[in-house]
Amino acid sequence: MELDDRKVSILKAIIQNYMETGEPVGSRTISKLPDLKISSATIRNEMSDLEDMGYIIQPHTSAGRIPSDKGYRFYVDNILKEKQLELDGFKDLMLQKVDRLELVLKQMAKLIATNTNYAALISAPSYQTGKLKFIQISKIEDCKLLLVIVLEGNIINNRIIDIEKNLSDKEILDLSLLLNTSLNGLSIADMNINIITRLQKDALELRYVVDKILQEISSSFSSDEELNIYTSGTTNIFKYPELSQSDKAKRLIDTFEEKDKLKEIFAEVRDLESDKDGIQVHIGEELPIQTMKDCSVVTANYELGEGLRGTIGILGPKRMDYEKVLKTIRTLMLKLDEQFKQDKT
Repeated sequence: MELDDRKVSILKAIIQNYMETGEPVGSRTISKLPDLKISSATIRNEMSDLEDMGYIIQPHTSAGRIPSDKGYRFYVDNILKEKQLELDGFKDLMLQKVDRLELVLKQMAKLIATNTNYAALISAPSYQTGKLKFIQISKIEDCKLLLVIVLEGNIINNRIIDIEKNLSDKEILDLSLLLNTSLNGLSIADMNINIITRLQKDALELRYVVDKILQEISSSFSSDEELNIYTSGTTNIFKYPELSQSDKAKRLIDTFEEKDKLKEIFAEVRDLESDKDGIQVHIGEELPIQTMKDCSVVTANYELGEGLRGTIGILGPKRMDYEKVLKTIRTLMLKLDEQFKQDKT
């Protein structure tokens, strides 16, 4: 049975009122809304139908109704799509120009939490398919070199290697030119045996230094490194009564501290979102983590250059302001894209 316009209007009013108050919504409250010129009796009948159809539930006898997971899903998939969301809301919170991706991600997590009053989680991108952008070699002391390895998206790794003898400035310069000429723009998969063999041959007596540098580059791309997840606004959970009960709040906080649990969400998102701009809304029982069944999580993948992909997430109660959350996440994805496009020019 499809929802007619009147049922959709009543369902929308229930959800929006519950989002604002956190209290069950009765027919009398709905009848007072100026946009709905419907009698209380008609509203009660429509609410009864909506309950039978599974879009709303009555948590207590003689109480009003609250949205079910199915109701929230209909709201996200149908009602919100009627509006053209504008990319604004961050006029006073512009991202500052920074060169380290981790600083951008930490800043973004803080901005999300501040702007939405929910919890934010952002995963650093996987580097395995990223590409090498630049290698800088510097002498820091006798028999020690500093490598600055820059991947696409300005992912920076600093490494120190020990060498057997001091290198002259010319040798360091020649080595830098050789490595950058041979490896720039390549992913770890592109660095095949032919390229490595040619590098070793061209390095002559510095072949052992090249081997050490190649090991460090490979480590920078390693997919075995622990997934970095940046979180902010965890204490915002306590602002919502349905999540602030001591046992629920503790379980949620523990989940945020156990990064392996958060990886379950991100792994599922990577599988579901094939679109570049795809946004997923996970409501209650749709979430893979038991401790988050009273929450909703809105997620989106971001991409920096070729092959660098991570996930942005916003977690709140099921009555979260979905319109604001979608607008926030789209704005941040746009700004992140602009930030790193500028880095490439």
